[in-house]
Order: sequence, then C-alpha cells, then structure tokens
Amino acid sequence: MTPLLQVRGLQAWYGATQVLHGIDFEIPAGAILALLGANGAGKTTTLRALCRMQVRTAGAVAVDGVDVTRHATADIVRLGLAHVPDGRGTFTQLTVEENLRLGAYTRRDRAAVDEDTRTMYRHFPRLDERRLQRAGTLSGGEQQMLAIARALMLRPRLLLLDEPSFGLAPLVVEDIFAILRRINQASGVSILLVEQNAVLALELADRACLIETGRVVLSGSAAALRNDEGVRRAYLGQ
Repeated sequence: MTPLLQVRGLQAWYGATQVLHGIDFEIPAGAILALLGANGAGKTTTLRALCRMQVRTAGAVAVDGVDVTRHATADIVRLGLAHVPDGRGTFTQLTVEENLRLGAYTRRDRAAVDEDTRTMYRHFPRLDERRLQRAGTLSGGEQQMLAIARALMLRPRLLLLDEPSFGLAPLVVEDIFAILRRINQASGVSILLVEQNAVLALELADRACLIETGRVVLSGSAAALRNDEGVRRAYLGQ
C-alpha cells in the first residue's frame, strides 16, 4: 500500500546553512509518527521543509504517491497537509469561532463546515465555553487547543504538530494528547508529531524517528524506541 507521506533524501537550508542532510521516513494512512531529538536537531525544519515554508529544500516528498517536491505551500495544503507551528499562531483579535471558521476558508461545503465546527467543540469543550471570546485572552493550553482545532477544520489527511506541549502544564498536556488520540482513532487523520516530551510522544505514536544534527539515526516502532537503552537514557530520563 502506498504510504500517505513518503520522504526520501530530504535536505534543507536556511540561506547557506544546511540543516537537514538527507532524511528518509514514511507515514502510512491513519498512523502517528513522532520525530524526537534535541533542540537544533532539525525537527521543526523537517515540518517546514515538508510544507516548503521558510527553507530551501532538495530531495523527494510524495503525498499519497503524488510528487509534491516542487509544489507551492498552498498546493500542499490542498492535498491535505495542515501545519500547527510552534507558538500556536492563533489570530488573537478574532474570537474562537472566527478562528475556526478561518481554518475552513478554502472549503465551500458550508453545512459540513457547520458540522465540523460542532465536532471541534465536542473534541474541545473548553473552546465551546469560550466560542465568543477573543483568542488572545485564552490560556496557553486553550490557545493550543484552538490552533489544533483550526487546523482540523481543513479536514486534513495529515496533521503536522510542532511542540504542542511547549510551555503548558502537565495536566493540560495530558488532556491535549488524549484528545489527539481520540481524533486519530475517530477520523483516521495521520499525525506527524515533533515533541520534546519523548515519554508522551512515544505513548501516542505508532512509530518514531530519532534525529540528530539533521539526520535520522534511529527509527522503528514506538515500542522499540521506548525499549532502546540509548533512547531511554538520553530522552526518557530512565
């Protein structure tokens, strides 16, 4: 079966500085892949390279067998990739509901958009309570929930998440990860997760890749990486 996302020899540069040095991985439809690694390893750059944002790239990227290596960012989004960047990026002067509607701006199926909005409120009850509140007045955890919900309003096939736990209280992080698991199971949306909290990431993911200095140095099932002595010592604190 053709993977939903297939990456071969992905390289990336910021100006003259090369950050990724030929990364390979793939994500089957409905799967969750975690990218692990220290700060500066190239995890965020990988997400940007997949969307062709802010970096110069080389290598091959295919979505459901379609080569998107030279596609513009907007075309990649239309193929079903939604990116939730670090820093959340909510529109702070707009309400929660306006943010969600903006997430569906490319869609013309108004009735389905209305239904998806209700679905997001079921997934994220806190957002339902604050639907008329400006995004900039939400807590950090609520803003992260809104950023994820807004991306899901595109009905993506693959959700790219960059450090969803950053700066959040542990209980809020656990809540968000539980919601992500339910969404993956309910809708079948695949997830590519960049996360510093390796323990939570490996609990959520099916598979994982460990990146060091722009190269994949270890990949396999999440269970295998959890049991790897080097990973446990360096990233799991065990």
